[in-house]
Amino acid sequence: MNQERTAVIVGGGIIGMSIGWQLARRGHAVTLMERGEIGCESSCLAAGMLAADAEVGFEELELYRLSRESLERWPAFARELESESGLDVDYRSEGTLSVADDRDSAVALRRVYDFQREQGINVDWLTGLEALDMEPFLSPRITAAVFAKSDHQVDSRKVMSALKIAFEKAGGNLFEQTKVVSIEPDPTHPGVTTEAGDKVMGNVVVLAAGAWSKGIDGIDSVLRPPVRPIKGQILELKVEPPFALSYVVRGPNAYLAPKSDARVIVGATAEEMGFDKRVTAGGIYKVLQGAWEIVPGIYELPMIEARAGLRPGSMDNEPLIGWSQAPGVYYATGHYRHGIVQTPVTAEEAAIEMDTADESVWLAPFRPGRFTSSDLKA
Repeated sequence: MNQERTAVIVGGGIIGMSIGWQLARRGHAVTLMERGEIGCESSCLAAGMLAADAEVGFEELELYRLSRESLERWPAFARELESESGLDVDYRSEGTLSVADDRDSAVALRRVYDFQREQGINVDWLTGLEALDMEPFLSPRITAAVFAKSDHQVDSRKVMSALKIAFEKAGGNLFEQTKVVSIEPDPTHPGVTTEAGDKVMGNVVVLAAGAWSKGIDGIDSVLRPPVRPIKGQILELKVEPPFALSYVVRGPNAYLAPKSDARVIVGATAEEMGFDKRVTAGGIYKVLQGAWEIVPGIYELPMIEARAGLRPGSMDNEPLIGWSQAPGVYYATGHYRHGIVQTPVTAEEAAIEMDTADESVWLAPFRPGRFTSSDLKA
């Protein structure tokens, strides 16, 4: 443990807070600055699905391996977080049902299933009747389903509340409503400047500002993380009997994630709309229609709220994790839709890299330097 290391973290989402917690546990003096309230952006809007197996992509095997490794770390990560914070994070292990509601979507789902099996992923193919037997609240129009039994979920809001307590108990210094306007790279003493004009120095600056990572001054424009905001609109519905969804359900156009506190989260759009966070009629209609087609029982559920958040997407929609070309600055951003599931592996491996000279084999494919100068200038 290195007692003399100091870290300044920019960004209080789940990635920044988790890295801060891990570094503080290793004895680092950690100062974390968040422009609003911690977890107030995409982290608190996330459905909390730990869906490494259900979300595997045909050309994303390295991303899948990262997510899968992180999923395997989640039980221990959740236990430690609950123990150190005293809060429950609602870790649930029922699995995920990916469903098809017509012939075309069944064909597409079968392609995914065959690919999953080729990769050795533990999934089961279900007929429509078998799926309905598992989850009676599915639409009778469901023609087939894939059950990813290893996919789990957490309540992202509860995770953020627990991280705040655990981080501060470990000795971390948290400053909310503190906007960082510039980062000052330096090989030994990098620092940041806040909107109020305060300067904070450390041995490392961790840039984990999500969709806002590219807009912070100080770093040369070509070296800034190529991260853009991707808007996602979600709904929260109040569960009332007899409705009682048991599994996370993913359909062609929407997902539903039931929570233990009588909520179900329904999402989500993926819109290239810059920093526009307005909730729109069209976005909500699209989400509701996609969810109703696979779980029609939501029709009578009261709506708690509709919100929009901004996911951080990189140029290839894969995370940027590691030392940047800006001296003393470590990037941990660009996780797009996978920030929740990839939290343990990102936080634990990043903390090891900043604490020791070791390089993580898990993070190696996701280094910030993988893009060329012409890519970054585009």
